[in-house]
Amino acid sequence: MARNMIFFAVLFVVLLVAPDVYIATEYINPSASGIVKVLWWLPTVLTLTCFVLANREIMHNTSMRLFFALVLCVALPKLLFVILQFVFSPVVALVTALVPVALFAYGFFFGWRRIVVRKAVCESELLPQSFDGYRILQLSDLHIGTFLKNKSFIRKLVNVVNEQHADLIVFTGDLVNVRADEVRPFVSDLSKMVSKDGVLSVMGNHDYCEYGQDHSEEYKKRNQNVLHYFERKMGWRLLDNEHVTIGRLRQANGENISESIAIIGVENISKPPFPDYGNLAVAMGELPKGMFKVLLSHDPSHWRRGVLHKTDIALTLSGHTHAGQLKIGKFSPSKWAYNEWGGKYTEGNSMLYVSTGVGGTVPFRFGAWPEINIITLKRKG
Repeated sequence: MARNMIFFAVLFVVLLVAPDVYIATEYINPSASGIVKVLWWLPTVLTLTCFVLANREIMHNTSMRLFFALVLCVALPKLLFVILQFVFSPVVALVTALVPVALFAYGFFFGWRRIVVRKAVCESELLPQSFDGYRILQLSDLHIGTFLKNKSFIRKLVNVVNEQHADLIVFTGDLVNVRADEVRPFVSDLSKMVSKDGVLSVMGNHDYCEYGQDHSEEYKKRNQNVLHYFERKMGWRLLDNEHVTIGRLRQANGENISESIAIIGVENISKPPFPDYGNLAVAMGELPKGMFKVLLSHDPSHWRRGVLHKTDIALTLSGHTHAGQLKIGKFSPSKWAYNEWGGKYTEGNSMLYVSTGVGGTVPFRFGAWPEINIITLKRKG
């Protein structure tokens, strides 16, 4: 916690205070009135205030939204201007620095509503013949507390999900932001998501409710129990270090042949500062080697650390990164933190698909639009 606070203190100095001081000294103070000088500092003061309020769980959602809006639309352009004016004229630097404002404004007002459906194929020799063409719909990182005032978005999401007519729906974590009761107003809508083989889910780092003001074990455990209750009420099956098998029958030479695949779900497995509660060995149990297995694991870094070349799991589905909720072309700031941060990755006989998710603690997305993922299973060979 202390390390995080130091990091944010340095970030604020570089991103907020230093550009303000430089611009005020070079461009404002020489000729500005006292009122202008005071007004100049208001966005920075408001940004810092919003950060403190959010961390103290005071108007959390509103504070977080204002904080990120001010950072992206005010602080970042000022920082760009300071850097660019050393290379270009002040006018060119100002115009260039204002371009991101338009992009970020679109992301705040419209981008988070723009649901897209992305498709991928997983080919495997382990896949039983009766599952050839089986379609798994993946949702991730809903962060539903962000949409308490935008319930129509969740209804739209459910409609788009059901229009896909998937064989199975899986949710790969981060249903809430800080409290389990964020789900309460949406239970009815989320209950309407349907597929032939139901809805399976796992926990993400936010689902442990460790980011609120109350850090006691009693508070966190109570919230987790409430969240589990809501998921059951919605008809979702939460896989906490366990697995389920899905069976199919096919006919061959006049006989019915029973075939199955396994869906494995682990609790969150991450590196600090994120919680690490998962146990893949326990989740797999006595599943036979060579069986087609799908792993639901919130953090994609788990794939390279604990799945790839260590198990025969053919497909891992993850989320967590959000692609930084910002993607321009093939660039996302998530590249700086994760080797695998969005889309399909294959190595050997193993495939990872990272959903960039639906929501976030802030209703903002640009390029990394809210997404529903359809992964079609294909028998190889």
